[in-house]
Amino acid sequence: MILVTGGLGFIGLHTARALIDEGEQVVLTQYRVPREPDFIKDEIGKNAFVEQLDVTDGDRLMEIGKKHKITGIMHLAVPGLGALTPADDYKVNMYGLINILEAGREWGVKRVCLASSQAIYAGVQQGPFMEDMPLRIMGQSPTETFKKTFEILGAHYAQRTGLEVVNLRIGGIYGPLYHSMANLASRLVHAAVKGEVPVMRGETYAEDGGDICYVKDCGVGNALLMTADKLNHRTYNVGTGRATQNGELLAEIKKEVPSFEFELSPGAGPGNRPNSFMDISRIQEDTRYQPEFLVARSVPDYVGWLRAGNAE
Repeated sequence: MILVTGGLGFIGLHTARALIDEGEQVVLTQYRVPREPDFIKDEIGKNAFVEQLDVTDGDRLMEIGKKHKITGIMHLAVPGLGALTPADDYKVNMYGLINILEAGREWGVKRVCLASSQAIYAGVQQGPFMEDMPLRIMGQSPTETFKKTFEILGAHYAQRTGLEVVNLRIGGIYGPLYHSMANLASRLVHAAVKGEVPVMRGETYAEDGGDICYVKDCGVGNALLMTADKLNHRTYNVGTGRATQNGELLAEIKKEVPSFEFELSPGAGPGNRPNSFMDISRIQEDTRYQPEFLVARSVPDYVGWLRAGNAE
């Protein structure tokens, strides 16, 4: 029985689906917004159980542990970007982290997986990005800052208690149920299907890009790291292992939606980083992970999802 915090979120639901496909049962925490997409609806009450949780509430977390026999924890819950004040953002992230680690220790779980991010590699001027490469201490964004903190504190807690804590450095995730529209892939696909002009955030170049990972692949990678009998490392990249250029992404979208006439600026931008992708050798060596939804397959899947009437 795997506890997935943020289990009704974007990555959480796809991770839950993958865990169930691996033969696990899951407890999915919900903060406020209920979600039951078709791909998991029939599992609710059978292999998936929903519990309300504010991760800063340690007593409520312990109640969930009394109700369900939790054997592993996947900590994916995170405040929305810009949704909280700096102080509240800090409290949710830090109090939530210690509550999850303490719960894992008290319940004697096999493994706690903490969601980290490819934002960890901000400041590295050239890829491929590898888990053991030196990183800057500072963080220029909330994601970079808190995920680095999670990794450091999680490792320290593991050293002191013996709890197995594993960091999942998750790539730029897009696909069904994504709603914040923070990444370019989702904005372009949504705009194309809706026949709208995409909202851009500054000049965007065709030869820029990065390790964008379809959420179905991400869910599988998370599930395989959660359920592996043995892991040889404590930090893993979860991505595609390749850089997808913005122009490549746009070309695939236009194949599916020929009427989409949007264009990108030619060439590479001034901040372009060569080989801007995460090396995935570790996860492939320790699990059977193999990304299946590169853009030639993910774009048709995503377009089909939206055309089926799904709003996000």
